[in-house]
Amino acid sequence: MRIAVEGCAHGELELIYDAIAEAERFDGRKVDLLLCCGDFQATRNSKDLTCMAVPNKYKDIGTFYKYYSGEKVAPILTIFIGGNHEASNYLQELAYGGWVAPNIYYLGYAGVVTVGGLRIAGLSGIYKSHDYMRGHHEYPPYNDRTIRSAYHIRNLEIFRLKQLSGRIDMFMTHDWPLGITDFGNVKALLRKKSFLKRDIDNNVLGSPPGMELLKLHYPSHWFAAHLHCKFEAKVTKINDTKHTKFLALDKCLPRRNFLEIIDVEHDKSIPIELCYDLEWLTILFLTNHLLSIKTTMCYMPGPVQQGRWVFAPTEEEKNRIHNKFSYNLTIPLNFKESVEPYNPEMGNRHVSQPNLVLNEQTTEFCNKLAIDDPFALLKLANGIADESELNCSSVSFLTSTPSKQSFSHTDLSCSTEDDEAVNFIIDTSPSYTLRPIKSLKLPAAKNDSTMSISDSFNSDIEIKTDASKSSSSVEIKGDHTAVDVEVTVEPNCKKLKRRNQSIYTDAECIT
Repeated sequence: MRIAVEGCAHGELELIYDAIAEAERFDGRKVDLLLCCGDFQATRNSKDLTCMAVPNKYKDIGTFYKYYSGEKVAPILTIFIGGNHEASNYLQELAYGGWVAPNIYYLGYAGVVTVGGLRIAGLSGIYKSHDYMRGHHEYPPYNDRTIRSAYHIRNLEIFRLKQLSGRIDMFMTHDWPLGITDFGNVKALLRKKSFLKRDIDNNVLGSPPGMELLKLHYPSHWFAAHLHCKFEAKVTKINDTKHTKFLALDKCLPRRNFLEIIDVEHDKSIPIELCYDLEWLTILFLTNHLLSIKTTMCYMPGPVQQGRWVFAPTEEEKNRIHNKFSYNLTIPLNFKESVEPYNPEMGNRHVSQPNLVLNEQTTEFCNKLAIDDPFALLKLANGIADESELNCSSVSFLTSTPSKQSFSHTDLSCSTEDDEAVNFIIDTSPSYTLRPIKSLKLPAAKNDSTMSISDSFNSDIEIKTDASKSSSSVEIKGDHTAVDVEVTVEPNCKKLKRRNQSIYTDAECIT
């Protein structure tokens, strides 16, 4: 298979496809696949431009909108990951990947697919330690902080990628794995990019989780971009024959090394079409309860905790997921326009940021796999959607009592007619859900029948009492979903003072 690898696209799709066409004319051989390593800039219109974390002078609409609108069709199957210069609102709609335009596929926050039998993995975004352990809490319209943190990688995706087993042919990241310069010609690199010397000397150039993944899986090829230069390296596993060829490429500009074409052996009996990876689908299903939409730190399972902490799927678990997809892993061609594309005659008008919207591709995928769409959870948690908008998995996780329970396979599915029941032990307490509030005994008070408590989780708890009843409804607002629970409270309670707040706060109420 002939594969073109491109560094930072920066919205210049026409130039990239033209360069590939020129290479095909030069040697008479067709390119089968294009891989883009971030800063793709899938901007459909002026509203998408407002969701890019770049100075205004760099907010150029580019040429992607032509492929989105159907004015042009991508001549080559194209797979890309996100970088740090993206229309984050559009890419966040496709958290688990999807078609951004006909024949152009985004891998999601992290993803694994197969093409012609080759296994391709990818991780979108760049590493920033202060956001690494947070949940996916960002959504449009963004503020000055979330417009940047939206493209920072999270420990959930790294944890999921670490569960993979078997051969990985190609791995794509935007930033470089930490320490990769130790395995290539660093002197030649510094002649081109002398300002990198300080970061290299301090061992802070690149992504620590990226190198962890490289040394865990040793994929045959690792492609990256971000630093706008070409750099090659080879990492060999000690006392083993495994090695990884690393290649970073430049951005799409004249006389720059932004494109390279490689030949990779593959099973010619398998058609060159995009397919889901069965193991990755199963990992997404098994780790769905780890998804968080909180701004606070989220920890992944480990050996010191009770319950399952290794989610490498068994054959039985993979077969169950295979059955849910009717034993057909071909990715459906279900792209639909969801917004009006850019009109050159109108120019880049001054517009406001868009609001949070759900993407039909993600909804369809989540319903089929019975997992949660982060955007759907954010809509519900922030009071901008009702349960009818969400897939069944989202509703069940947000409304059920979080605890370790035994569910049948069919209990976690939207369609149960053809599935044979098999029990899985699933921790159904995702970090963003609420535990039932225990019965509180509050002292008698006079006057106000409504009191407000601000707890240590930055949520507003409003307890409304009925003087004729002994039970009350409690509503928790803010970063969490509103729920009703029973609280024993005497009528006519007065507003609590802040110094007494800790007495009535139950740390077990919220996870």
